[in-house]
Amino acid sequence: MKKKNLLNKPVEHIDIKSINTVKMINAMGKMSFSARDLACAADIYDRMLREKNCAIILTIAGSTSAAGCMQVYVDLVKNNMVDVIVATGASIVDMDFFEALGFKHYQGTPFVDDKLLRKLYIDRIYDTYIDEEQLQACDRTIKKIADNLEPRPYSSREFIAEMGKYLKKHSKKKNSLVQAAYENNVPIFCPAFSDSSAGFGLVLHQYERKRNHITIDSVKDFMELTMIKIKAGKSGLLMIGGGVPKNFAQDTVVCAEVLGKKVPMHKYAVQITVADVRDGACSSSTLKEANSWGKVDSSCEQMVYAEATTVLPLLASYAYHKGNWKKRKKWQLAKIFD
Repeated sequence: MKKKNLLNKPVEHIDIKSINTVKMINAMGKMSFSARDLACAADIYDRMLREKNCAIILTIAGSTSAAGCMQVYVDLVKNNMVDVIVATGASIVDMDFFEALGFKHYQGTPFVDDKLLRKLYIDRIYDTYIDEEQLQACDRTIKKIADNLEPRPYSSREFIAEMGKYLKKHSKKKNSLVQAAYENNVPIFCPAFSDSSAGFGLVLHQYERKRNHITIDSVKDFMELTMIKIKAGKSGLLMIGGGVPKNFAQDTVVCAEVLGKKVPMHKYAVQITVADVRDGACSSSTLKEANSWGKVDSSCEQMVYAEATTVLPLLASYAYHKGNWKKRKKWQLAKIFD
């Protein structure tokens, strides 16, 4: 078995613009179980888009970008359907930035000898394959960007903006989330930025530069995202998965309170997850539980217990084809840090 035999079928990203799910979601609203939950979630997201002066925060955890949802996120940014993104470093770097450099994810199978994959330098995300040599090229590109910056602490938002600036000149694939967000002034935060390909590149940067190097300041991330919540006031959450991105976005309400600023809880919230609630986690609590912490208003929230690649495209297509994004205020929240 040769490497080229396994890396021969690229993942294709779904296009929500070409598929209208409005009738399907409306029909699902008359059903029960997860179908009705999804229809309710789609309606709440559409209400966020209709709401005057409501900033929408998209959080992304998990591997949906590698699995074919990358174009969904790009379309949400390009069509003014999200205003801030909080994500894992892997979603932004290993998946989106990686493909912007001209590399691909490939369809594979979980029923494979992983020792063989290791020998061939192929990394596996369930049934998706990645060329490890290409990932290391991505690492070195992150190092290159860092090497050309003034040595000082940066928020992940600042560094990801530099990645977007780099892609404007050097991208092989123009339709990337990092570049689209940069061009549309949608800030991206990765509160655990080093837990990704970026981490390897930045470690190499610091190792070679000794003391004359940049750092990523996660406290600055928290401060900046809280400043966004204070400026926006009214806000809604669209959360894919959970974990650090979800908790980080929710905690801005509490952080503003600690700073002596009175801001409302997130008015709207949708979470798509497969996490369980019985261990007290559910990827940083259910939305009703978050109400007890003063984070989310429980009057307009919906949990959808489903694997995100199966329902996110349906929800996003519904909101896109309803068209309420066409009348929205364009927040361009990255500009508040200029």
